[in-house]
Amino acid sequence: MKKMLALSLALAFAGSPSILHAEGNINAGKEKSTSCAGCHGADGNSAVSTFPKLAQQHSSYLIKQLHAFKDGSRQNPMMSPMAVGLTDEDIKDIAAYYAHQKISANSLPVLDTDDDEDTKPAATSATKTADGKNPVEALIAQGSDLYRNGDLVREVSACIACHGPFGEGNKPAAFPELRSQHADYLIKALTDFKSGARSNNPENMMHMIARKMTDEEIKAVAYRISMMQ
Repeated sequence: MKKMLALSLALAFAGSPSILHAEGNINAGKEKSTSCAGCHGADGNSAVSTFPKLAQQHSSYLIKQLHAFKDGSRQNPMMSPMAVGLTDEDIKDIAAYYAHQKISANSLPVLDTDDDEDTKPAATSATKTADGKNPVEALIAQGSDLYRNGDLVREVSACIACHGPFGEGNKPAAFPELRSQHADYLIKALTDFKSGARSNNPENMMHMIARKMTDEEIKAVAYRISMMQ
């Protein structure tokens, strides 16, 4: 029964039309991405954890998001002005360049004082939980279960249905690759989906999922995904 949410969501999208885009020019994309490097890194691996890594991301997803920033369906004070001046060819080239870069691995997340106040497992990162795990490991385990199985009782869909067992996403459907993404960025993205601040996804699907998640669950899933490789 715990697999039902994942299965039903997967079946729902099995018949959905694919979102396919012609590949851009990687070399041209490298030149055109120089203005992106300040936030996202020269190779798409951002140094600041609140800026998403773009390396190895599906070009279909990057194209979709850049067009959303350009047409205003997704708002961001930094990205929206950057995207407005891009042509369709620019967008394809930049997406192709980042899609061909390798994403970097993350270090194990570290709980700080604020994390401890918001998270049940422990008071400090050195404290063990009842089952002998440190609080970060406990959160990752919790996130792993939610990622794969969802929560049938509260109708929280499993992430695996759209983003794959290893966070690899789905290129034809433009579902993003999530593995090795910064945990801080994932937490912000899920929180924005939960609040409705971000809503440019099919039928507001992510809002419907995230609004049922607790802050602890959002953090747990983000920690788990950040450790996927």
